[in-house]
Amino acid sequence: MITEGEVLEIAQQAIYTILVCSLPILLISLAIGLIVSIFQTVTSIQEQTLTFVPKIIAVFVGILVFGSWILNNMSDFIFTLWSDFSLYIR
Repeated sequence: MITEGEVLEIAQQAIYTILVCSLPILLISLAIGLIVSIFQTVTSIQEQTLTFVPKIIAVFVGILVFGSWILNNMSDFIFTLWSDFSLYIR
């Protein structure tokens, strides 16, 4: 039988994996949003939709660049979880 501590450890590893995998894309989106915001402030352009297109393009490029790394991290976590499955069923 799996203990409460083991469940919490698995949940902690899952949350850590999610944070590590999402961090590059979130940082790219944050940086592009900041750059566009500064551009809007300097040029006094207050178009609300101006931020979406650069962010979408940057996130897409980020997924192309970091996608294989994200997939490897998630696959490693799932492989570890499934390989230890016999330890959880006692």
